[in-house]
Amino acid sequence: MAKNNKSIVSRIGSGIKEAIRKFLVSLKKNPQVIPLLAHTVAFLIFSMNLTDISDTTAKIYGKHMGLCAFVVMLFSILAYVCLFSAFPKRQKPNYLMLAIIAALYVAIIVADVHYSGRITAALTRAESPIEITDVTAYIPIAQKVISTHIIAVIVSAVLIALEPVYAKLLKKINTSVEIEYTANIDSIDISDEE
Repeated sequence: MAKNNKSIVSRIGSGIKEAIRKFLVSLKKNPQVIPLLAHTVAFLIFSMNLTDISDTTAKIYGKHMGLCAFVVMLFSILAYVCLFSAFPKRQKPNYLMLAIIAALYVAIIVADVHYSGRITAALTRAESPIEITDVTAYIPIAQKVISTHIIAVIVSAVLIALEPVYAKLLKKINTSVEIEYTANIDSIDISDEE
């Protein structure tokens, strides 16, 4: 029974090692997946909390708040299209697409900062400031979401900028599989000896 448990554990361990190796091979071939995943996280942070953001926009009704939320959503989707086009397989990056992504990210961050500023202005204005109660508990949530989204977009931009660096580092990782019967062979003599 103990021997079977050891063999099961060793098979699971070798399966995990093989899964990690395959994942690293995939990353070596497509390192652009890393910034794409970071952008996906940033997009999900914003879109999954869109209800709180929309409720905040409706409650505060600040100048250009709805436009800012629209710009962030639209430009996040457009950044996906640009990310797919920026790193074609086995070719150099498309620098025009990278410039467009940079412009989209700047616009997203500016819209987020403007939106967050409108929330702060509504909460701290001198006459009739909005008070946070159980009914308006979504306002600080929206402000935290916007701050988190700004950080996630910056992280995504940094990962896009550093893609050539970690692509080279990923290529240095040894992902070859050692086969038992060839690991012990020192050299093969192919000379013609008769």
